[in-house]
Amino acid sequence: MTDRTPASGAPRPHRHHWRRDLVELAAMFCAVAVADGIANLVAHGPEGPFLLVASAVALLITAAFHTWWARRHSHAPPPADTAPSDPAPRPAAGAATPATTATLWRMRTTVRDQPGSLAALCTALAGHGVDILNLQTHPLPEGGTVDEFLLRAPQDLPSGHLTRSVARAGGHSTWIERADAHDLVDTPTRLLGLATRTALDAAELPLALRQLLGRCTIHSIPATTLSGRPNAGADAPVEGVLEATSMRLRDPSGGAITIERPHLPFTPTEFARARALVELDARLGPRVPRSQDVLTLPEGNEITVRRADGDDVPAARAMHDRCSERTLGLRYHGPVADADRYLGHLLSPRFGRTLAATTASGKLVALGHLLWDGDETEVALLIEDDWQRRGIGSELLRRLVALAVEAGCDSVYAVTQASNTGMVAAMRGLGLPLDYQIEEGTLVITARLDATPVPSRRPSELPRAQASYEQRKQR
Repeated sequence: MTDRTPASGAPRPHRHHWRRDLVELAAMFCAVAVADGIANLVAHGPEGPFLLVASAVALLITAAFHTWWARRHSHAPPPADTAPSDPAPRPAAGAATPATTATLWRMRTTVRDQPGSLAALCTALAGHGVDILNLQTHPLPEGGTVDEFLLRAPQDLPSGHLTRSVARAGGHSTWIERADAHDLVDTPTRLLGLATRTALDAAELPLALRQLLGRCTIHSIPATTLSGRPNAGADAPVEGVLEATSMRLRDPSGGAITIERPHLPFTPTEFARARALVELDARLGPRVPRSQDVLTLPEGNEITVRRADGDDVPAARAMHDRCSERTLGLRYHGPVADADRYLGHLLSPRFGRTLAATTASGKLVALGHLLWDGDETEVALLIEDDWQRRGIGSELLRRLVALAVEAGCDSVYAVTQASNTGMVAAMRGLGLPLDYQIEEGTLVITARLDATPVPSRRPSELPRAQASYEQRKQR
């Protein structure tokens, strides 16, 4: 029977013990010689019975000695192998740390462009038990390299220890922040996903750029103001401009796209990726998904909800003509005569997403806007007078919030007047925590999409949301 070690289960190789065989052979010859001598004495001597007893005792002693020798030099496993195994096997060397005791970090540092620089960083990280899950290198034109890591570190390891170790290994301008499971996707796969989203919907370009570049502020600046004058800052060369913590790209729909990230400079690689997304958007031209849903109102009428774009400007102007001055004033917070001038901006996919509600005959009766306002997101509604208080506004608002969640927005805000009870009721109907701030009759309602308590706006921050309308009126 083949013997196996308890730990590995592998068969133990048979080892030939020549010393034991030699002893056994010598013992056999001795026994034969003794037996022959005893037989001669018994046959020819007078003390035959005594000699037989003596030979039996000698054989017993020889057998006992042979048994002791065989047990001492047997094939039994050594004592270490016979010990019971650990109830919980230890993880193999180099195995990943369990997710419950590890923390994901995104770290970026700059090193000199010379052999051994990256090896020194990796050695420093390995000294803390840090596992490198992903690594990207961004060469700099003036020399040096920006190395971007996705790290899995022990949970009890502070970020300060990592940055100090990296600094001792030759890294500088180090930046680190917590990562999540979404960062585990490899870079080529993530870029292909962003390109696909951009190809399907023109409104996705600002969101794709934000996901590509991380925490940043993106502004789309039209080529002209609402009054037809050239817009300041809307000129950008075809190849774009990169200036440390900001970049400016030419918007395919006219004007420019500015991206700012004060906490972390952009690299030439990031600039090239952003420019590639913008070029893809320019080649594909205007595009909006044409899916639509038919809804039945409580009174029995059917309406169709779909995405809207610049082709709906004439229908939206016709709806303006059917709306009362009070309805237009609650929506645009300014002179009613300027309402039509906002439509080109509001219905452009570059500045957000717009939902339109139409009747069975195709008449436009309501618009809902989700507008990208820098790093914030605004929602706005306009319902024709004859179709108000029928649930259309609440339905559009719920869908706009769903689009905001899909886009990864943390919150949405609505700017209205304190007397607009319909908008207030629609926001309350979302079932989300709301923050109300009012100043000089202007009401700002902010809804947190992660269902966490809403931080109050300081009075100095309140005019920011209202200023977006003032800026649109001046364009």
